[in-house]
Amino acid sequence: MTGGAAIPVHERTIALVGLMGVGKSTVGRRLAKRLDLPFADGDIEIEAAAAMTVSDIFAELGESEFRAGEARVMKRLLEGPRMVLATGGGAILNPDTRGLLKERAVTVWMRADLETVAQRVQRRDTRPLLRGRDPLTALKAMAEVRYPVYATADLVVDVAGGAHAQAVEAIHDALQAHFAAHQSEVES
Repeated sequence: MTGGAAIPVHERTIALVGLMGVGKSTVGRRLAKRLDLPFADGDIEIEAAAAMTVSDIFAELGESEFRAGEARVMKRLLEGPRMVLATGGGAILNPDTRGLLKERAVTVWMRADLETVAQRVQRRDTRPLLRGRDPLTALKAMAEVRYPVYATADLVVDVAGGAHAQAVEAIHDALQAHFAAHQSEVES
């Protein structure tokens, strides 16, 4: 934690949180363009820092080493300039990362029904936490642990079933309302 003056809400990074497969990366890229902000994908940043794919990190070093690297990358990104950040599905579970998100970001939980997410994640075999498992069963187990943490996000936006463009609009609208509400609190 930086311990300095609080960052005004409208100057914070916008961090997208949620389960794998909800569209954080795709929606994040489009949202960043809409808001004229830089975009970072946590998983891509981890891969660049490690010079390995996420799958290889899991296979060669294990999940705990992946999570340690993820926490370091999240810290670097959250302490940097304002951006739209697509976090990994488990990033927010780390208490230090969660604290930095609370301090330096507006968090948006991209919530989608598990059946839709399960259909999406079956399209690619790049998710180490799903290998050899039924996606819906695995996602239900993750949701049980992660949903209470995701629920602490500043905003919750339901994104299931619609096109990515609809998710971008819904998040954009929620952010604008959030910024306006905070601005009126500051002025009163």
